[in-house]
Amino acid sequence: MLFTLLESLPADLERALQALRQRIAAWDQVVVAYSGGVDSALVAALAVEALQERALAITGVSPALAPHLRQEARAQAAWLGLRHQELATAELADPAYAANPADRCYACKRELHRLLAPIAAAAGAAVVLDGVNRDDLGDHRPGIRAAREYGVRSPLAELGVDKAGVRRISRALGLPWWDKPAQPCLASRFPYGEPITAARLERVAAAEDWLRQQGFQALRVRSQGETARIELPADRLPDVLTRLAVGGLREALVEAFAELGFSAVGLDLEGLVSGKLNRGLAEPQALQMPAQDQAINDGMIQQAP
Repeated sequence: MLFTLLESLPADLERALQALRQRIAAWDQVVVAYSGGVDSALVAALAVEALQERALAITGVSPALAPHLRQEARAQAAWLGLRHQELATAELADPAYAANPADRCYACKRELHRLLAPIAAAAGAAVVLDGVNRDDLGDHRPGIRAAREYGVRSPLAELGVDKAGVRRISRALGLPWWDKPAQPCLASRFPYGEPITAARLERVAAAEDWLRQQGFQALRVRSQGETARIELPADRLPDVLTRLAVGGLREALVEAFAELGFSAVGLDLEGLVSGKLNRGLAEPQALQMPAQDQAINDGMIQQAP
């Protein structure tokens, strides 16, 4: 399988795509930590393009993975013709995760890569790849540290490809999910320090699924104690407020969320902001890929100014 460009790319992204293809093709076997998000799906697509049966995608499955995302990951893998497996993870059994400290994601990724490591070894010393992109290096992402401890490679970040670049390349290659909204795991809906349980994760998943059935796609239901705080894109708020006032949505929403066990529900008037619960944390220090892995050092691509 070869993904042909359906539209032209800016010169820097065309070089980045060529470099990604060269880097992935240089590995004999790969295992992709594949969530079904736009980033890991691009890595998986280029892996199956270059390596075919020597590329394996694995999705970690736990209550923190929304059921609709699990289904989407399966459908995307089938569309790509990608070997795909699901792997049950048990991060909820780890107090370093369930207590929801600020570095919760470290415990989650440590659990995932602990399980991926022997699978990769059994697949002929396969290299484990993830979908971390350049933008992630400047965000609060403790999970990156766990991935590095296990020797995981991040070709997008290594080659300087940011989130916008991932979407642009994915669209040019004809990947139908190129504009799929970012969907961090359900644990991100809880303020740090507020314990996470399977039941609470399932309640948030059900609340978000109810909202999707009302026609909303990009959304978060933040769970703070027994209160649900809904985040929707700011440009949707005028329509939402109208529907709440005169369209019957308010009564149905309150009833549905009460049945799920929430004692109160509110709408965040700031709108949807990814990573909002990271506010108040110390400013993250920008991470750097190891020098030998940076494309700017090995001359594979030149980043745009």
